[in-house]
Amino acid sequence: MIRSLQAVSFVLLVTTSTVQAQVTRYVRYSVAGRVSYGILDGENIRELSGNLFESPHQSGRTLKLAAVKLLAPCEPKKVIGVGFNYQTHLGQRAAATYPGLFAKMPTSIIGPEADIICPEDATNLHFEGEMVVVIGRRASHVAVADAGQYIFGVTAGNDVSERDWQKNDLQWFRAKGTDTFGPLGPAIVQGLNYDDLLLQTRLNGEVVQSQRTSDLIFNVHSIVSYVSRYVTLEAGDVIYTGTPGTTKPMKPGDTVEVEIEGIGTLRNRIASSASH
Repeated sequence: MIRSLQAVSFVLLVTTSTVQAQVTRYVRYSVAGRVSYGILDGENIRELSGNLFESPHQSGRTLKLAAVKLLAPCEPKKVIGVGFNYQTHLGQRAAATYPGLFAKMPTSIIGPEADIICPEDATNLHFEGEMVVVIGRRASHVAVADAGQYIFGVTAGNDVSERDWQKNDLQWFRAKGTDTFGPLGPAIVQGLNYDDLLLQTRLNGEVVQSQRTSDLIFNVHSIVSYVSRYVTLEAGDVIYTGTPGTTKPMKPGDTVEVEIEGIGTLRNRIASSASH
């Protein structure tokens, strides 16, 4: 299991048997100002040429993981979130009969180790550790039974949310979609049983969320099918599947980590807007 991938702006692919056979990890990285995809093989990266979602091939170039900077593992045009998808997050409220959706902005996406910027007027910024689905090909009006064919893999995400804005604004535009409010990574992983993975969030080293994705109210295939009824999904689009339990405020200087079994750890620091 990859804990924290550091380095470059290319997307990488990794095949490993750490969690189960035939697990493949894709990451995006940069090195020397160049962004690419690659295959993560232990501590090495085998560079890929071409579009990650359209049969990329190995270029023959190998890099050390420590020599690159990891970026968000894809560049989505659509960033969709599912709200209230764990009963532990709902509390005593009854679950809905269909997934509650909202949109985040593509410019909210950042990668591992990048700073989450706390806006000057934000006073109640919370983490939301989540499993994120990455779409692999165009999906429109997809049946639940067929949804798996449109999923490229899964990764870890943090649906950063400003609770006061979420409560008081007309929509969740600021609360969910502000720049840097969508950490993603460190890798897109294929071959996992994404219906039963342990998700944990840590704030300054303290475990503050811990639950299995088997507890999702609406599972991955149901979510993909439902979203595709209304919005055409394209390769590289992502869906944040919901956060468990309760959340807490974060402040500049804090470090938040989202770790998902078989995927690795997404680590980000909270920084003030004044420092950027």
